[in-house]
Amino acid sequence: MVIMPAVESNMFPLGKQAPPFALTNVVDGRLVRLDDVKSDVATVIMFICNHCPFVKHVQHELVRLANDYMPKGVSFVAINSNDVEQYPDDSPENMKKVAEELGYPFPYLYDETQEVARAYDAACTPDFYIFDRELKCVYRGQLDDSRPSNGIPVTGESIRAALDALLAGRPVPEHQKPSIGCSIKWKPSS
Repeated sequence: MVIMPAVESNMFPLGKQAPPFALTNVVDGRLVRLDDVKSDVATVIMFICNHCPFVKHVQHELVRLANDYMPKGVSFVAINSNDVEQYPDDSPENMKKVAEELGYPFPYLYDETQEVARAYDAACTPDFYIFDRELKCVYRGQLDDSRPSNGIPVTGESIRAALDALLAGRPVPEHQKPSIGCSIKWKPSS
């Protein structure tokens, strides 16, 4: 297994509005807009992919997390922005396979132009963002303290704490740790 150098989140500014998007859901071929997935409670946007060991490490927790919080009115959406020419494991066909195998309960969107990743200043996979009912950023950073090699269990603790605060009407703590993962695989500049 090739270990990619770890990259940290760029830490999108708290309070900043979620940039709009319209991307194809690889599972059903439908166009999904931010307004389609926006929640009156909280909207979780995750930049993930298929090949990254950091994402593979947390995939099952992403499903548990979504299944735990979707019934409470939280919406989830995953976006893959990687260059599939260089990383064919991340192609839409393979995205669909992974989503179906793992039972992703959320749309898995393909950002072919990489414009959405740039708009969100996404740096790594996985990279997580939580937006409130007005689509203002209240959390960005890690899922939890677990990494593929550190032996800490994957719990989703950081995201769960932020969502629990929002659900209880409390402010989300502003001390937030960046996510760490593989870099977004940018297309070569032309």
